[in-house]
Amino acid sequence: MQAQRNYRVVIIGSGFGGQCAAIRLQEQGISDFCILERRDFMGGTWCQNSYPGAAVDVQSPLYSISSEPYAWSQMFVERDELQRYTNEVIDKHGLRDKTTLNANVKEVRWNESTKRWLLETDESGVFEAQVLINASGPLSTPVIPNFPGRDTFKGKSFHTNGWDHSYDYRGKRVAIVGSGASAAQVIPAIAGDVAELHVFQRSPHWVLPRPDRVFSSFQRKLLGIKPLYKALRWSIYWALETRVIGFKYSKAMLDLVATRKALAHLNKQVPDPALRKKLTPDFTIGCKRIILSSTLYPALSQKNVTVHDKQDGIASINETGILTAQGEQLDVDLIIWSTGYDATDGVISYPVVGRDGMSLSTFWDEFPRAYLGTAIPNFPNFFVVTGPNTGIGHTSAIFIIESQMKYIMDSLRLLDKSGKQSVEVRADAENEYTQMVHSEMEKTVWKSGGCTSWYQSKSGHVVAMFPGFSFTYRRLASRFQKKHHDFK
Repeated sequence: MQAQRNYRVVIIGSGFGGQCAAIRLQEQGISDFCILERRDFMGGTWCQNSYPGAAVDVQSPLYSISSEPYAWSQMFVERDELQRYTNEVIDKHGLRDKTTLNANVKEVRWNESTKRWLLETDESGVFEAQVLINASGPLSTPVIPNFPGRDTFKGKSFHTNGWDHSYDYRGKRVAIVGSGASAAQVIPAIAGDVAELHVFQRSPHWVLPRPDRVFSSFQRKLLGIKPLYKALRWSIYWALETRVIGFKYSKAMLDLVATRKALAHLNKQVPDPALRKKLTPDFTIGCKRIILSSTLYPALSQKNVTVHDKQDGIASINETGILTAQGEQLDVDLIIWSTGYDATDGVISYPVVGRDGMSLSTFWDEFPRAYLGTAIPNFPNFFVVTGPNTGIGHTSAIFIIESQMKYIMDSLRLLDKSGKQSVEVRADAENEYTQMVHSEMEKTVWKSGGCTSWYQSKSGHVVAMFPGFSFTYRRLASRFQKKHHDFK
């Protein structure tokens, strides 16, 4: 049994959320912290997800930490470059020495008498901290549907989140279950190499062309000039921010700009009318995550690729493959699960017990909620990075993470200034904020667009997305309101 270790701050997760938290703590003069990472490597999303075709779907100069510019090779970089960037950030700020690997958190519990958090891990012992920052991320716990007979399949199967590179899929009969963002990248990457590819989609997504470009060596040198890099970031940011007008305020604009462009893209790239019908969504564009791809439709149109819609979906799985709802037996060698993550009701995967024995799962029983998507009443000194209603469907998630850091660091600074031991958001402040969020959500395409998506919790509340401009969220997070908090 390892000795208990004590820190001012413990960060759970070493992805961009954890990295941003660590960098900001160091900037604030706080060096007494550690990062707990459940895997045997650091880096989060872009070190974990290594499936063929993995790439970012937000322009890279914006999808990066604001204080860490980089000479990107293209506008939408692929996973390997993002992994290199992630590791460079980690090494630059000395975060490896601050990290305990293989530290899967089993439970965290608030001790009211000491005003500290106790963290129990599987194999790395017990940790204690005054402040706990959860940065495990909403897209880190894979989900595989429990189809009848799933465990009887004798071929190979894995989730895109844990791609098995030891398995050679070339020349094999393959089924991919799911048609979202990850599937849209895997399908074009493997379609030309497999004998058969069966794509099972619950519902089609809207797809827009991917406006990618490779940067020349001269342009990459320009990216190394901080004022120019900053100018490019902000030009991309404001261009993307206009999408909110369609998502929330103007369905006519959404139809005019996005729907027509998506339909033209579909019509141009899919000549077969039967396939085109299968790939045409029946909900408002933006209700589900919009896919950016110029290669998906051509891949789905290949002769060795078959698209199965919900009428022809999976009835059951057996030893040799899949039995469809139409009664057709499809023998396959590999099943790829591209079925997403427990990103709403399961945003935190471990039990959290706060003040007076309050369980976070109990507080979130109806739906996940938090003040600024970050702080929760009855859970002092506890902050959630990319928590409820902090998702952003039109721009970089890192912009929101950095906005949250403004609030978290203000909380810690004022906690030090007050001479108290804990800071906790008031229940009435959280309730008022949550009511505002869901009132504003009624105006958005995510609530009224006619789809079912991972943006929604089981209660029907949209709990993944922030219902407005990202600069509105940053303004709210940047103005710490002492009246909304109790210092004890």
